Amino acid sequence: MSNTKKIYSSILGDSFPMEMTISFDGQTLVYRKKTWDIPTADGSSEERGLRYGENPNQEAAMYELTNGNLVLGECAFINPGNGLVSGITVEDMVQVGKHPGKINLTDVDNGLNIIKYLVDQPAAVILKHTNPCGAAIGGSLAEAYTKANRADRLAAFGGAVVTSRPLDRETAALMAENYLEVVCAPDFEEGVLEILARRKNLRVIRMAGIERLTDFEQYRFLDFKSLIDGGIIVQQSAINTIRSREDLLPAETVRKGVSYRCERQPSEAEIADMLFGWAIEHGVTSNSVIYVKDGCTVSIGTGEQDRVGVAEIAVHKAYAKYGDITCFDRHGIPYPELALQVAQGKQAPQLLEEIDAKVAAERGNLPGSVMISDAFFPFRDGVDVGIKEGIGAILQPGGSMRDFESIEACNQADPQVAMMFTGQRSFKH
Repeated sequence: MSNTKKIYSSILGDSFPMEMTISFDGQTLVYRKKTWDIPTADGSSEERGLRYGENPNQEAAMYELTNGNLVLGECAFINPGNGLVSGITVEDMVQVGKHPGKINLTDVDNGLNIIKYLVDQPAAVILKHTNPCGAAIGGSLAEAYTKANRADRLAAFGGAVVTSRPLDRETAALMAENYLEVVCAPDFEEGVLEILARRKNLRVIRMAGIERLTDFEQYRFLDFKSLIDGGIIVQQSAINTIRSREDLLPAETVRKGVSYRCERQPSEAEIADMLFGWAIEHGVTSNSVIYVKDGCTVSIGTGEQDRVGVAEIAVHKAYAKYGDITCFDRHGIPYPELALQVAQGKQAPQLLEEIDAKVAAERGNLPGSVMISDAFFPFRDGVDVGIKEGIGAILQPGGSMRDFESIEACNQADPQVAMMFTGQRSFKH
């Protein structure tokens, strides 16, 4: 076991070159491998790149664009000098902990990919394995972080958190209560770093670029996928164009000469949750269905092969996570730990029964939430999953041959459910 633990604290090193050049039809892009002079225990320093890749036996390197300007068709890409994750310096790593590996930085990167649509308000996104496990906006950063953390307290363990505002002492104190791998913020108020230092292996990253993330909305980046045969698929990154109520489309369709239209219109609060949820959906692995309420994720279903299945999984997660936070609020321990103590005869079964009854009665906090789907519902069964749990509204791209069924499901619900279309898909693979 001790050798296994040592694997995860080791530094693999890499054989990748210091410079990489890519040519696109006469346009040359030059990338420089990112390394840092990391302080060592003896007071000196050592030049290091990424700790390792997705696993400790995978070499990895990160490159920053240093020269070149790429334009493909009508699409302009990000130019040199705009580095975020790839531009992190030693000074930005204000608390190194274990210096970062690939997963740490890709988590932060996708956090930035989400939070760039939320920088006009206090927001926090907690990520695990590049997917958000909790995301929220609030009247203060502490409120946003608390809501995000409570949305999925278990998954947040060992996660990376990205905030839209400089970190204050109140929020830092809340973070220090958890085990987090990375905290990334545009800046840190006086006294915050001393609070975060309680977690010695925590990586703390200052990223001033968060304050100008809105500039990145209009630009694309190149998205590479390497194939097992050595081939490469390259695509332009997606852009979220659903940014206001005016960008939403009415849920309507025509089927065999019959017109169908969703009868109930969403409230202002539901519209706000639709826009918030679509921003979060932009960073969730497909197929995905998420539920949001009051500017916070209730449950996030990711990476499934069928849409009704991921809608059901997200419901199951909502019940499980609501049961856990209820247990933690009442007894200060996770739900699985209380269940074990009950099984061992150390706690009364009534304690679990009371929690289960509350979760069932409140349906995992799903009633009144907005259901967000990254692609259309091919059948009404996925929509029916959410309606059964008491959702108030649905946002989906539309475009299915059976959109009329989903519209009928919303109109037949009691009370009726509102639905809007985006007209765009938000797949992420």
